[in-house]
Amino acid sequence: MSALGAGQSRPLCVDLDGTLLRSDLLYETFLRMLARQPWMLFLLPFWLLRGKAHLKHQLAVHGAGDPALLPYDLRVVQLLQASSDRRRVLCTASDAALVDPIARHLGVFDDVFCSDGQTNLAGHRKAELLVKQFGERGFDYVGNARVDLAIWKHAHSAWVVNADAGVARAAADCSKLVEHWPREGGGLRAWLKAMRVHQWLKNLLVFVPLLASHRFLELETTLSAVLAFIAFGLCASGVYLFNDLLDLDADRQHPRKRKRPFACGRLELRSGLLATPVLTLTGFLLAAAVAPAFMLVLGIYFCLTLAYSLRLKQVVMIDVVMLAALYTIRIVGGAAAIDVTLSFWLLTFSMFIFLSLAMLKRYTELRLTLASGKLKPSGRGYHVEDLGLVQNLGTASGLASVLVLCLYINAPESQNLYNHPLFLWLLCPILLYWICRAWLLAHRGQMHDDPVVFAVKDPGSLITVLLGGLSVLAAI
Repeated sequence: MSALGAGQSRPLCVDLDGTLLRSDLLYETFLRMLARQPWMLFLLPFWLLRGKAHLKHQLAVHGAGDPALLPYDLRVVQLLQASSDRRRVLCTASDAALVDPIARHLGVFDDVFCSDGQTNLAGHRKAELLVKQFGERGFDYVGNARVDLAIWKHAHSAWVVNADAGVARAAADCSKLVEHWPREGGGLRAWLKAMRVHQWLKNLLVFVPLLASHRFLELETTLSAVLAFIAFGLCASGVYLFNDLLDLDADRQHPRKRKRPFACGRLELRSGLLATPVLTLTGFLLAAAVAPAFMLVLGIYFCLTLAYSLRLKQVVMIDVVMLAALYTIRIVGGAAAIDVTLSFWLLTFSMFIFLSLAMLKRYTELRLTLASGKLKPSGRGYHVEDLGLVQNLGTASGLASVLVLCLYINAPESQNLYNHPLFLWLLCPILLYWICRAWLLAHRGQMHDDPVVFAVKDPGSLITVLLGGLSVLAAI
């Protein structure tokens, strides 16, 4: 920090949103309010009519959170800690109801200037206040956006944080640029992680009706299934983004989910709010090109996932039934895409096996909660004492799926679909082994909290899938 030199006595004024925070409190409070009280969305236009400062104040009242959970930029925090020999000022357009708790939590600021419900302290208003308080060129300023150029041209020195090189050059033209710290960890990789592209593996279920009906050699039918797969993927990614935006606080308290791009501030919340409808609408446009029936199924899937994200994931047992239904509806969508009728056996098997996987996911989350010394996972309706019950229900559902598979293989209509149906019986011990092994690993605390991620990375699971596929091919 020797770059300060003789300027040690000048106040160091720091912006909050996008600078000290790798996030924006306007969007944080909006999303928190939406998650808690979605009906208040209709009040936003009326709040905005009374000015942006009033809007921020109302969002702060209804969407306040724990300041300890927010993603702080450690570079700025370290700068503040190293500048203890001069006056440190937090100057932000965010509302006082949010800013004061943050200032108390950090404990490094001597003064706080912020919006108060009537005046929006941004841009030129902020510049005028700082000049009035400290004089022309009498302060240093740490900011992140082009709107901060209105302040930097009155400041002695500038720190540019989480901004591109263009903003840094513009700041250097009107002030003395001390440091430029670009945003860390964004880009394509962060977006692919946020979109959960690896979760698109779940959408392979749309190909199950294609394989079960033995129509995978028909080019047009296979193309429809491929488009259905992509449509489900895009729609699911849109929902994943939306779910992450609504689940920020819960994710930040989770040992693994806190590293998600929106939770840790690698991606801007504003970008997520824009990307969510774009991905979803693109998925529906593809669905319309496949078949009207498939578009209807995708619409039902979207509504169910939205209901799950907004409320149902917090309701005990309904959440796991919903997860099982969301897996199953992918198979229904695959059938609608190629215009085939699903069998009773396939739907029944799907509900039992996917209910087992949903229980496995909750069981692993509860074990992590217990290991962290908590009694209840954030954002869920379960308690750690439910571990035994969840395990029993999950293993029972998995074993019931094996029983349904046995009944399906023995059914006359199934026997007629295959030239060598005896090979299908190999599926039963293979599936039985995988289910028992997965629950054993979960019981030992060795299961990933996402069964799909576990299955993709686990050699035993991959070998199981290979053997199962060979059994089906031999039966055909």
